[in-house]
Amino acid sequence: MENLLKPDFFNTSDDTIKTMMSTVISATLPKTINTKLTKPVNFTLKHIREFDPSGSLSCVYWNISEWIVDGCSVLETNSSYTVCSCVHLSTFALIMQSSRPPESDSLLDLLNLVCVIVGLVFFSLALLTFALCQWSPGVNNVARINICISLLLAHLLFLLTQQFLSLIRPLQVLCAVISGVLHFLFLSGFVWMFIEAVLLFICVKNLSQISSKKREVLSSGFLCVIGYMVALVVVAVSVGLVPEGYGSEHCWIKRDKGFIWSFLGPVCVILALNMILFINIFINLNSTLKKLNAEVSQMKQTKTMTFKTLAQFVVLGCSWVLGFFSNGSKELEILFLILNSQQGTFIFLVYCVFNNEVRQQYRKFFRCLWCELKSNTIKRVLKKC
Repeated sequence: MENLLKPDFFNTSDDTIKTMMSTVISATLPKTINTKLTKPVNFTLKHIREFDPSGSLSCVYWNISEWIVDGCSVLETNSSYTVCSCVHLSTFALIMQSSRPPESDSLLDLLNLVCVIVGLVFFSLALLTFALCQWSPGVNNVARINICISLLLAHLLFLLTQQFLSLIRPLQVLCAVISGVLHFLFLSGFVWMFIEAVLLFICVKNLSQISSKKREVLSSGFLCVIGYMVALVVVAVSVGLVPEGYGSEHCWIKRDKGFIWSFLGPVCVILALNMILFINIFINLNSTLKKLNAEVSQMKQTKTMTFKTLAQFVVLGCSWVLGFFSNGSKELEILFLILNSQQGTFIFLVYCVFNNEVRQQYRKFFRCLWCELKSNTIKRVLKKC
């Protein structure tokens, strides 16, 4: 019946999207001519579609050729069902009115596409640099490499999903799986950012123990288990507790029932822990500088690494904090989009371009490449002669 008596027959003054939220039910009393009941009747309608917390629900009944609300009201509601109260019997249904989404901003969509592609290019360049360049023995790039891998895959999957959203959205299971994978990848990026802060804390702590042969060392295998298992456990628990929490309109985490905090909660905890670690790092570094027990070159390298990691924490972490306040503000939304999409650009600039050792290796590589091209050009000319 809900396919025949469509919600469009519910005439309202507001220009809203009307959604049938329940099956159509009918109730009658035989052998009676009374149209009004002395006591209202209450009935519970189960939601057959996802409830939008920002929408408004109306208990309606069918009157000749349209749905109207006269004599009916919403008594109680939650995300799963609604209790309606009516002073008469008829054919009833539950209709949700929600505001129409704003028209797509083509300029913003183009900006998003360009920014994400640029960010992906620099993520790839950073990964190639971390993998192929020769680094000082004291430099541990495990966390940075895995931050790049996690965020590169997350941004790539997000870009592809948004480009083919019209095809993916009807496939609810696929959409939910994609949102779960995105949850895991973005969260693992934050876990790796925390691991890098821990490694930096251990490095600064070891400066005061430079004469000691025994150093605190965390193996790469152990770090990989921690970096990915923490995010995997959070996603697994989230799926177990609220399996319907994935697969929003944009194939991301749904906001109803507070499920978005399965992502924002761990992010806030990691940001808070990182801030505590950085305060400790600065205190320990300042204390070690005063004692001057460490080599000048190592101290300088550690100071540089500290400021780079702090800058990374600010750019990678605080851009997500900005997302808390971007609702309804186009300026903040654009700023969030640019900062979040250029995380790869920032990592490449800070750890590769601004690193003197890496710049020297870049120069050496481009000189060799130029000599090779020049040599091949000469050989081709000689062959023609």
